[in-house]
Amino acid sequence: MSTVTNELARLGAATVYEASGREGLIDADLIPVVPGARACGPARIARCGQDDNLMVHAAMAALRPGEVLVLTMPEPAPVALLGDLLATQALVHGAAGVLVDAAVRDCADLEELGLPVWARWVRSRGATKDVVGALDVPVVVGGARIRPGDLVVLDADGGTVVAQERADEVLGASLAREAKERDKREKLRAGELSYELDGLRAVVEGTPSS
Repeated sequence: MSTVTNELARLGAATVYEASGREGLIDADLIPVVPGARACGPARIARCGQDDNLMVHAAMAALRPGEVLVLTMPEPAPVALLGDLLATQALVHGAAGVLVDAAVRDCADLEELGLPVWARWVRSRGATKDVVGALDVPVVVGGARIRPGDLVVLDADGGTVVAQERADEVLGASLAREAKERDKREKLRAGELSYELDGLRAVVEGTPSS
């Protein structure tokens, strides 16, 4: 992983989302299959046929180390696009993580593998392997547009997409936000209140903060 992706993974989805100007939120319920996992990498996208995972197999042949696999269908549905055999391939070929806009199965095995995986559902229902979809085309997941190569940040809070051309800008803003929150946290530990620090008293009471 590059310095940028390492740092964005460390900073996390929420900080990156806020620092980016509240852009790129993956507004969907995502299950982190490996508790505590963090990931960030350029998107390697498989747009599958409905209820079909043929293109997930095709994506494994194109996968490069450090990438986040993004697996989608025309309509999200509780059909397992990924299980332990595909996850094993992704791990061996260096995936930073997998985002599944559908279901996964073999969750105990996936957790043991340790490959960071996020999915909408956990279901045993298997996919077909009949429909030729597309690789590396733009998709939308949870309202967020993801293009090939855009950075996908994933952690316990969910996911945020960073347009590849904004990566350095968003990293800088995220680091600045982290530093500001560090200073604020020390003030809160010393007993100060966000009600005062953030000027919220004036909003509630119509009087200036001290």
